[in-house]
Amino acid sequence: MFLDDEIAFAKTRRSSLKPLISVALIAVLGVFITLTSLAHSALAGEKISPLLTPNGVNMGSLLLPSQEPGYYVEAPRLKADVQIDVTGPILRAKVTQRFQNPGKGWVEGTYVFPLPEDSAVDSLRMQIGDRFIEGKIKPREEAREIYEQAKREGTKAALLEQQRPNIFTNQVANIGPGETIVVQIEYQETVHQTNGEFSFRFPMVVAPRYSPMPVVQNVRFGDESGFAVAEDSIKDLDKITAPVLDPRDNAKINPVTLTVNLNAGFALGDVTSPHHKINISADGLDGKTITLNTDEVPADQDFELTWKAAPGKTPAAGLFREQGPNGKDYLLAFVTPPSLKDDNAPAPKREAIFIIDNSGSMGGESIKQAKASLELAIAALKPEDRFNVIRFDDTMTVYFPQLEAADDQHKQDAIAYVRSLQAEGGTEMLPALKAALSTQGPVADGALRQVIFLTDGAIGNESDLFGEIARNRDDARVFTVGIGSAPNSYFMTKAAEIGRGTYTHIGSEDQISERMIALFNKLENPVMTDITARLESGSDAEITPDPVPDLYAGEPIVLTAVIPTGENGELNITGQANGQPWRTSLDLSKAAKGSGIGKLWARRKIADLEATPYTDDGRQNVDAEIEKVALEHHLVSRMTSLVAVDVSKSRPDDEQLDRTKMPLNLPAGWDFDKVYGEVSAPAPADKSRGITLAQVQNIAKMAANSVAQAPTAEAASIVATRTKSVALPQTSTLADRDILLGLMMLAFALMGGCLLFLSRSGLKTYAKAWGWRDE
Repeated sequence: MFLDDEIAFAKTRRSSLKPLISVALIAVLGVFITLTSLAHSALAGEKISPLLTPNGVNMGSLLLPSQEPGYYVEAPRLKADVQIDVTGPILRAKVTQRFQNPGKGWVEGTYVFPLPEDSAVDSLRMQIGDRFIEGKIKPREEAREIYEQAKREGTKAALLEQQRPNIFTNQVANIGPGETIVVQIEYQETVHQTNGEFSFRFPMVVAPRYSPMPVVQNVRFGDESGFAVAEDSIKDLDKITAPVLDPRDNAKINPVTLTVNLNAGFALGDVTSPHHKINISADGLDGKTITLNTDEVPADQDFELTWKAAPGKTPAAGLFREQGPNGKDYLLAFVTPPSLKDDNAPAPKREAIFIIDNSGSMGGESIKQAKASLELAIAALKPEDRFNVIRFDDTMTVYFPQLEAADDQHKQDAIAYVRSLQAEGGTEMLPALKAALSTQGPVADGALRQVIFLTDGAIGNESDLFGEIARNRDDARVFTVGIGSAPNSYFMTKAAEIGRGTYTHIGSEDQISERMIALFNKLENPVMTDITARLESGSDAEITPDPVPDLYAGEPIVLTAVIPTGENGELNITGQANGQPWRTSLDLSKAAKGSGIGKLWARRKIADLEATPYTDDGRQNVDAEIEKVALEHHLVSRMTSLVAVDVSKSRPDDEQLDRTKMPLNLPAGWDFDKVYGEVSAPAPADKSRGITLAQVQNIAKMAANSVAQAPTAEAASIVATRTKSVALPQTSTLADRDILLGLMMLAFALMGGCLLFLSRSGLKTYAKAWGWRDE
């Protein structure tokens, strides 16, 4: 009986242990599967997820949001090498951009960068290892389709597009982990000349652009609701906008090296760079090689080089010729008219309307330069002149109710007002321009109405302002003064051209006096008007620019033309100077051989077409003509792009491609808070662990709150900018590794516990059931 009871007890215990044993075995199996999965992830993490969290980086990195919420991708790094060859009046530049992917995933990088507004961009080469792939010029939409297909198929590709005449984007697809892709761009332009000084500017950074309040220009009701939606006047703002780093939190990026080979064609005098320190080495009497004083500089300020001829060697005229295809020759001519000013004639009375930009983008050094320049201009007015001052940010003030005499009291009051201005707010430029052109009353008899516009031009709706100037300038002339380290030179030069004025750039305080005095001379002396050019033989010639703009003191007439091959004779240029007829003739048989002139002519032809007023019905005709000229001369334009595609596949189908915009530096001298609004910094992060994702999100929320009141389309980009400009400290831990090790330790502990329980509890039960002793 006793034995039967023991056997029954043992059976009962065995049956009660079955579920427990099953649970333990399942737990062990689950732990094994988890460990296997984690180990596989650790060994092949790059294949499963190349994305990062902010705490998952062990070195200083710049993280940009990925397509997967909460995860980031390391921003590609960029370095540019610039070589500029100046031969006489023509400049040829080669810009080599190196895109490096420091991350573990595949990326597509988009770089928004500037080039001179009159540059003829004609070449794109992509280097992959030892192979070079030449870019092909295509209609814009066709080039985009070719690029997108290559991107989807996993082949490397580059696409160069013009967003504005001075803003371009370079997209490079399928840059693999640790890879460097080299893209080389070439362009040419003419050297600028004024007052016997020759110069060029190489822009290095696209300044943030302001988007004005949306306006309904053409209301079209598409349904029966009775409502229309406001349209943003800058439909491509995303294409000209890039993340901008706060210089207080990030080291400057995008380093540039630069070399200039200067062969002016005449004996050189002074060679200077007003914004960068340079080294100059002689290369013959009329040649020099210029390099930066340091190996490289960050891309945050335009590079400018100026040179003068040796005393008595300044050329007064030049004529160059290039034989082109299809029975065409191209000419480049420049002539500096002599001064025909009558020193005994009384200076004309002037009506000066000064517009000063005191928006947030003018914060820092720019507003100081603008106020100093305007103070100098007001002080130079004569008692018989009349003037007014208009200031704007996202509001506007017309200081005097009407034009006032430039007596001492009015000038002192205006100067005191200018000195009180502070830079803040948005850049609503159009209302101020309308007030200057339309609300200041009629022009007095015998007076010159002049609008002097001091701004950095940091807007994206340039066409709205061009239209306003063209429609309402009447007898006024518009002069633009570009302020700061990276002004929007396209807007400044085109506004002055449409307004029959001239453009002056002031990039530093030590340039204010010299360049404002030169501007005063131009304001008082329109040198040449009614300029025309034609061949003596009467043969057909397309001459650009058309029409030829008026000239001011010290400025040369610069023309390009296409003529029949072999045409000789003379090119006659005529005009009016101080009421007197003026004429000069250039002998075509004496032209020197030139290269690249055809591309310069085509670039100017395109600019003329872009400036042609056209209706909606005629727009397609203008676009078609621009496309035709650009394709024939292999140029990037609004209607054409350069695309280069590799033939071999590089990105595996199972690899995700993340898109990133290359971050930019804030232009030198700018104030970040003035542009993007002041944002209180979060509590300092634990420096041993880097910045957390919560802090990244907190920065984004604060940035969003800071622009909640701003009526601009730029607000959305500010959130991205603040989030994307997070630089991690170099002491961040290997969080992913630590988490993996912790999980593995917990798993082993659970396995050990299960085994221990089975060994102690199970063995005791079976021993008791079968009468075994504890020992």
